[in-house]
Amino acid sequence: MDDKLKPFLLQVEKPGRYTGGEYNLPDMTKPCKVRFCLCFPDVYEVAMSNVGISILYNILNGDKEVVCERCFAPWKDMAKILRDNDIPLSSIETGKPLKEFDVVGMSVPYEMSYTSVLYMLDLAGIPFYAKDRGEEYPIIVGGGPSSANPEPIIDFFDAFFIGDGEEADLAFAKTVAKYKGNKKKILEEVAKIDGVYVPSLCKTENGICVTKVKKAVVDLEKAPFPTKPLVPNIEIVHDRGVVELYRGCYAGCRFCQACFFYRPIRYRERETVKEIAERLIRNTGFEELGLISLSSGDYESIYDVLSDLSQLKEKENVSLQLPSLRLDSFSAKLMSGAKKLSLTFAPEAGTQRLRNVINKNVSDEDIESSMKLAFGIGYRTVKLYFMSGLPTETDEDILGIAETVRKIRYLYITTTGRKDISINVSVAVFIPKPVTPFQWAAQIDLAEMKRRQDLLRKELYAIKGVHYAWHGAEMSVLEGIFARGDRSLSKVVETAYKKGCYLDGWTEYFDEKKWWEALDECGVDIKKYTGERKMDEVLPWDFIDFGTTRQYLAKEYEKALRGETTEPCKHKCNGCGANRMGKCRMYKEEKC
Repeated sequence: MDDKLKPFLLQVEKPGRYTGGEYNLPDMTKPCKVRFCLCFPDVYEVAMSNVGISILYNILNGDKEVVCERCFAPWKDMAKILRDNDIPLSSIETGKPLKEFDVVGMSVPYEMSYTSVLYMLDLAGIPFYAKDRGEEYPIIVGGGPSSANPEPIIDFFDAFFIGDGEEADLAFAKTVAKYKGNKKKILEEVAKIDGVYVPSLCKTENGICVTKVKKAVVDLEKAPFPTKPLVPNIEIVHDRGVVELYRGCYAGCRFCQACFFYRPIRYRERETVKEIAERLIRNTGFEELGLISLSSGDYESIYDVLSDLSQLKEKENVSLQLPSLRLDSFSAKLMSGAKKLSLTFAPEAGTQRLRNVINKNVSDEDIESSMKLAFGIGYRTVKLYFMSGLPTETDEDILGIAETVRKIRYLYITTTGRKDISINVSVAVFIPKPVTPFQWAAQIDLAEMKRRQDLLRKELYAIKGVHYAWHGAEMSVLEGIFARGDRSLSKVVETAYKKGCYLDGWTEYFDEKKWWEALDECGVDIKKYTGERKMDEVLPWDFIDFGTTRQYLAKEYEKALRGETTEPCKHKCNGCGANRMGKCRMYKEEKC
């Protein structure tokens, strides 16, 4: 950490966010050609829970030519100290100012982190716009889930990683090492790497990029995964060791960006998972191990993996934590080795009709059988995730959420003979996302969001043992604007930040009034971004080849409007086209 910060550590809420020196810290003193700072626009506890950050940190520091450090968004108490004492934002490891690095890589998780990107650049003394940064400043590169549509913030970056970063990041760093001191040449060369988007070198028409960029895809079985990650100084959001089972998803839920963005489906084989888990526990001392993927229960060898981990559990005295499960993949065998704290399921919609529209291939019978099974083996706390505002949704569908909750409570009482169940219901507002069949759909307006939230609130508050949480309507509108936004919105992000908007993902700091002012001052027509898109319209992200084809997404949207489902590709290949990017687990030549 920066020595200048040491006198101030006792003045901030959590000093451990800034001290560094974690267990398993790589050698920061080795000779190198490139110094890379990996950044995340949120606080330490969130950033250190991000598996992508851990993967890239491990890969970059494993190369003899690169030293990679970290920098996360400081809490407001530390930001005040930095400003009051004219201390630039610096890395956690050595206290090196961000503007002295060769490369600053910013992982951007979602829309409400955009202003926090500017927050970090501002604290570092780095100009916001790429056009204003000369050779004296580091190359600023973005990446992460926002690469599904980086256009609203692309003006702030010299380059952006699209897709998997394991190979692209290292190739990028190697190129910087080769042409260090010549930013123009570096950008020309990295633009040749699959998955690297350099906006200054791309052609635009009507403000939309038309130069094709191909998503980067790695062979997951061969891709490195950190078995000696940093052990955090303080408790973080997900304080456990994790192993990624596979990337991609079979389900095909039409609202889910991750399902289509991370295709093709690629596996880590059983023996690889076992080896990673063993080394991970041995090198960290974590007391809990988690399996991560979009749906762990759909992993083909899940029972074999759980058997392996059960042996590790007994040997190393660790517990196993499974993530949210699909209702149709739940079983007693699957949960036998997991801690019986609470179960998390995502029915998403309250009626079978609407579940068919969104292609959530879960039936009322699946819900009933899974709940009976869970209650029978000792679970009494259930977390349920739903969405409101989905395409074709009616009040009957909204009320169906409450009816589903009533049925689950009744099943608990009849199965156990008790009434001490706790049901936590979380309802998000639907946001049309790029690279999904619903990328053309409209988002309901602010007033309608609040009306539907109130309608459901009245129903759920009448049910004992139910706790209801909902995503803020104002924030959902903003997410909807930026999710399908274009380059003109960078001015909105800058204006909002200058009004004091940052760390917007934290409810206590989110100020919708300042955001509405920024939108108004920039002359933004909200409906342009949240309204229905024409099927033949050129969309801001169409220049990116994601693997899953536009034609396939359009076909799925048309089926949704007819209420037709598509069988999960775990059972058959549906020809989404993603196999062009790399071998898909479910690829069938006659389809793709």
